[in-house]
Amino acid sequence: MNLAVAIAALVLSLGLALVAVTRAGVWLIERRHPPAGSFAEVAGTRLHYVHLPAEAPELPPVVFLHGASGNLLDQMGPVLPHLAGRAELLFVDRPGHGWSERGAGNGDPQAQAGTIAALMAHLGIAEAVIVGHSFGGAVAAAFALAHPERTRGLVFLAAATHPWPGGAVTWHYELAARPLLGRLFTETLALPGGLLRMAAATACVFSPNRMPDGYAREAAIGLVLRPAAFRANARDVAGLYDHVRGAAARYRQIAAPTVIVSGTRDTVVYEDIHSGGLARDIPGAELHWVRNLGHKPDWITPALVAGAVARAAGRPVDLAPLVAEAEARIAGDAYGPVERCADDRPRPAIGGAAGEGG
Repeated sequence: MNLAVAIAALVLSLGLALVAVTRAGVWLIERRHPPAGSFAEVAGTRLHYVHLPAEAPELPPVVFLHGASGNLLDQMGPVLPHLAGRAELLFVDRPGHGWSERGAGNGDPQAQAGTIAALMAHLGIAEAVIVGHSFGGAVAAAFALAHPERTRGLVFLAAATHPWPGGAVTWHYELAARPLLGRLFTETLALPGGLLRMAAATACVFSPNRMPDGYAREAAIGLVLRPAAFRANARDVAGLYDHVRGAAARYRQIAAPTVIVSGTRDTVVYEDIHSGGLARDIPGAELHWVRNLGHKPDWITPALVAGAVARAAGRPVDLAPLVAEAEARIAGDAYGPVERCADDRPRPAIGGAAGEGG
């Protein structure tokens, strides 16, 4: 056996071993995090969702749209105690995430918004307050543009909705989004590499705030490491810039009451560009800054999120005390691998506890 053949055999053996590790990892992840809700076939897509009716709701229905790398549990865990029984609630795995199939034509926020609207119609939800976190914010904005009659109100949490400088995303999203190389990468290296990086990466998402104990387990974050989910997530993120470049110019058409909650220390998105842009572009939108808050308002300030939902629904809720309480509680937070998560991006001019809307 010459050297070239030996090297080829070694590479093949290593590749097969990584495939085996990935298959075993997928089995373990799915065994640990089985479906939490129900399934429905809508718009040619099998969606996984949790639908929680309310006997005597004080608020209109609320639909939650999770961000990149997430699933419906990521928002359901923290906000449910604050909204259960007060409103009909719908938590959904966006197409390709969690236990939802990707389906055909769900490759951008606009298409995903259409699939979410079809699920609402299937469940008899005529209109709702739409809550979008991070990438889910782009889907929420697309929903409001395409389905204004179904949009009772909007809540944006650390949203990603506008073009950002350069439009770059992390290398593994670009790689995993490619047709051939992406499949090879996700079937071999993505899961073992993701497991090694998950703790630090998740801490960065929360930084500078403390990641709650058991977060990755409770939010079933490992589900994104499965090859199909990893590819769907990568394609979402890699295609976001092109989508928002076209969509942002239309945000002035949104007429729904809008509340934006954003931290001043977000290490994932440019909060001044996205949240500030939403406040500027959506008529009458309210922007509430929370000092020293990172990218996870849903987990760190769930009471404020519930208050924002009520305000978007037209209730006379004063959010300033909720912002002040959150700021006092997290004022000294400096958690996570700060040396890698430190954010030196330009800051907006921050006003009082509840920032001014545009």
